[in-house]
Amino acid sequence: MEVKFYEQQDAKGIRTMLLDIHDAAYEGSTGSFDSRERFAEFVDGWSSRDGWVCLIGFDEGEPVGYLYGAPFSPGGWWRGSDRPEFLGAEDRAFALSELMVLPRWRKTGASLKLHEALLASRTEEAVTLFVDLSHPKVVALYESWGYEKVDESKPYEDSPVFAVMLRLLKPERSNRA
Repeated sequence: MEVKFYEQQDAKGIRTMLLDIHDAAYEGSTGSFDSRERFAEFVDGWSSRDGWVCLIGFDEGEPVGYLYGAPFSPGGWWRGSDRPEFLGAEDRAFALSELMVLPRWRKTGASLKLHEALLASRTEEAVTLFVDLSHPKVVALYESWGYEKVDESKPYEDSPVFAVMLRLLKPERSNRA
């Protein structure tokens, strides 16, 4: 799998591909939170943030999956979480907003390869992400990658409840309880 990096100025050119992969990943889902229209709002919102990056994996020119996110402002924390003590004002964190692969690429290591490529490119002290709590196997997968569940959040009326997960990249800088 070849991994390509994209930045904010590339967002318009890859937007349809991101939405198409999302549609394939969520095929059969009936919730409004998982709809293409709703997801397009998130793509547009996240890709307008300073420092937004997207990594897309390709196999023989065909997309496999992607991840994207952006750095938090100093002291920033996830919407809907009231436990910001896990990251203090001195810590810099990267918010991993989305990681998804096409169904036929699940359980092949593609998501881990994308994730590791992202981490190799970051200078922040930590990475944070949300995982739908109704998917305990996905929570366990992220735990196996070094993440810890530090909170729960329901950021929108139509969203599921998420595990707020944190992975320290430079643990010598932070000692969180």
